[in-house]
Amino acid sequence: MTVVVGGLLSLASQGLAPAQKKSIELDTKTQILSSVMDRTKLETMEPDAILKMYQERITSLVVDYSGNEVTTDEKGAAIKAENVDILKNYKKKPEDRLYPVFKYKADAAAQGVDAYILPLYGAGLWDKIWGFVAMKSDLNTIAGVSFDHKQETPGLGARIATPEIQGRYVGKTIFNEGGELVSVTMLKGEGNADISNHQVDGMSGATLTGKGVTAMLKNYLSYYSAYFEKLNAGETASR
Repeated sequence: MTVVVGGLLSLASQGLAPAQKKSIELDTKTQILSSVMDRTKLETMEPDAILKMYQERITSLVVDYSGNEVTTDEKGAAIKAENVDILKNYKKKPEDRLYPVFKYKADAAAQGVDAYILPLYGAGLWDKIWGFVAMKSDLNTIAGVSFDHKQETPGLGARIATPEIQGRYVGKTIFNEGGELVSVTMLKGEGNADISNHQVDGMSGATLTGKGVTAMLKNYLSYYSAYFEKLNAGETASR
């Protein structure tokens, strides 16, 4: 009986596998697009329309810590940015990780890149947090962000997943006048005055989650700094 049930469960699992795979693909691509597009609009679209839009507007590559493009793994198999497991990479030293880059075009028929979308991963108050940051082609101005979390406190830290909080990052810059990477810091508390272009207002009662977001953003931007330098120097054909 156990064998039969096990076999049936195995068949069911195999049967569901394609649907689960497509669901994960859809969720990932929706998150990537939502860093530069209105997520509420994306959620009204049919899954196939989202996947078609992604195919038309996003191209991707993978780079290493030194900013060099990586096309194959240690076994010679092709590497696809969408298949890089950010969680597994997070457990490695930054120097040993792979870094996906998703290049976005607002107009599918246009040339050039409107935004470079980079994945993020870190720790919030209670558990992991993650997301994407979209950098404009000047590689200094944030075009948008998309954050999510596993179990931050509802109404407090969980607000990082809301358009209200994410919208605060749009237009902020990550380099100071001296060219130093300073990223964008979420301030403590809410309703702060005199917020600089490297800061966003905080979330009341969610200081530790805010610190987690700040650390996650600065860490990952620093990991991509060598790639940014190569783009600015024209050492890659990706810009």
